Amino acid sequence: MSSASDRLAAIQGHVDPAKAAQAVWASVPEAPPDVIFQLTAAYKADKYDKKVNLGIGAYRDNDGKPWVLPSVQQAQERLIADKSVDHEYLSITGLPTFTSSAAKLLLGADSPAVAEDRVTSVQTISGTGANHLGAVFLSKFYAFNGDRQIFISNPTWANHKAIFNSVGIKPVDYPYYDAKTIALDFEGFTSTLKNAPNGSVILLHACAHNPTGVDPTKEQWHAIADIFLAKGHLAFFDSAYQGFASGNLDADAFSVRYFVSRRDIPVLVCQSFAKNAGLYGERVGALHVISATKEQAKAVTTQLSVIQRSEISNPPAFGARVVSMILNDQKLWAQWNEDVRTMANRIIDMRKQLFELLTNKHKTPAPGGNWNHIVKQIGMFTYLGLSEKQVAKVVNEGHIYMTKNARASVAGLNTHNIEYVAQWIDKAVREA
Repeated sequence: MSSASDRLAAIQGHVDPAKAAQAVWASVPEAPPDVIFQLTAAYKADKYDKKVNLGIGAYRDNDGKPWVLPSVQQAQERLIADKSVDHEYLSITGLPTFTSSAAKLLLGADSPAVAEDRVTSVQTISGTGANHLGAVFLSKFYAFNGDRQIFISNPTWANHKAIFNSVGIKPVDYPYYDAKTIALDFEGFTSTLKNAPNGSVILLHACAHNPTGVDPTKEQWHAIADIFLAKGHLAFFDSAYQGFASGNLDADAFSVRYFVSRRDIPVLVCQSFAKNAGLYGERVGALHVISATKEQAKAVTTQLSVIQRSEISNPPAFGARVVSMILNDQKLWAQWNEDVRTMANRIIDMRKQLFELLTNKHKTPAPGGNWNHIVKQIGMFTYLGLSEKQVAKVVNEGHIYMTKNARASVAGLNTHNIEYVAQWIDKAVREA
């Protein structure tokens, strides 16, 4: 008898209740482990003294340590010293000084959408919470043209698909990364946009595409926006790396601001301060919905409030207060801009050093003929272009941890380990 049958029979009085109780969760299958967290666990368990973790999506300093940004340190010290700060609930939509400032940071202080009160901003549990809140909102109120689906880049952040599947919106891949050129498949991407049903929902990475580090150029963003306008598509942006990618907060917001400036393109933006403020564990984020009118924005706000109330009731206060202080204090703002440049520039420098080592010192044979993609890609991650067999050699013999598709966190490189990593990449390419 199956566990479900046992349970049903027990309810009807035909089976021992103890047996039925044991059967309640017997049919629940064990889920596969998260690939990234499994990789991190393997790294931590490894006793090898030269091991390197290129899997984790978190910034590390040149000594491989977590870094508390000086701006964040100063803000939290002020916050803790302020005896007037209490632990009362925030409003359902979050800390107003945080959400309003976060919107201006992303959309621009002079954004017409902000000035016209067309932006609804809700504090979320980092970028993950923003994606989920946005997904639930779409599932309830978006008029899908045909199937309830969202087009998502192949590849993408693994959690994207899990989030949309959880609310009954089917993720559909669109071509994005060309493994042969180790670059953007612009033709495949735009062809999908043109052939998708009018009014489709398309998820876009605002900058520093995760996991490839491959972004469209400004000219390509212009062409992409033209297609959105012609087809009536909705842009669902995920912005997890503003400032962290190039070191310039305004430059990294280009795609979002450009789409919003086109007015007739409906836009939602998920925003995270995990990377650019180093507030990973504080879970500070926001969802911004840009409406056509002030009246629509007001209605959107009420409905997002209802959803938020049912899911988390009220967002956490501490991290939001820290970010709000940074965004609204001239001295802290200047320090944060310097902190962001420090992180971005160190990652950019590691890209250059790895490129030089593979190209000029080791003269390592490269996929596609050269290693230019390492310095052309942007942000925390790079797709090295190694085969699964080559990656396996780097991981198993070199104790250098990365995912099997050769996605590596450049933040895990530093002046102490980069030569070692380059040696193993060279060895793997020549021998595997």
